[in-house]
Amino acid sequence: MKFKEVTSMAIVNATDQNFSQEVEQGGTVLVDFWAPWCGPCKMIAPVLEQIDGEVGSQLKIVKVNVDDNPDSAGRFGVMSIPTLIVFKDGQPVDKIIGFQPKEALMATVGKHL
Repeated sequence: MKFKEVTSMAIVNATDQNFSQEVEQGGTVLVDFWAPWCGPCKMIAPVLEQIDGEVGSQLKIVKVNVDDNPDSAGRFGVMSIPTLIVFKDGQPVDKIIGFQPKEALMATVGKHL
């Protein structure tokens, strides 16, 4: 089996403690608020990995487990998961709630790359 070479930045797991550091450094960041028990969150994980493989050099993807990091989720009004928030230069600019197919995610994220 051959794997294609990816130029991704790799998906990062953030905590309440390092959230600002991971998200507010500038550029475009997609934050996935999720939990291990959430079915749609599990469905979206491989989609995010595909996106990371395709546009990882332009987009940083950060995952935040809402069970372990309630402060970050509360700060951005996350009421249901998965919630994905696009940050541009440290500011939230777009929000996607619930599972979305890759094409829909790319359409939203692409506006901010």
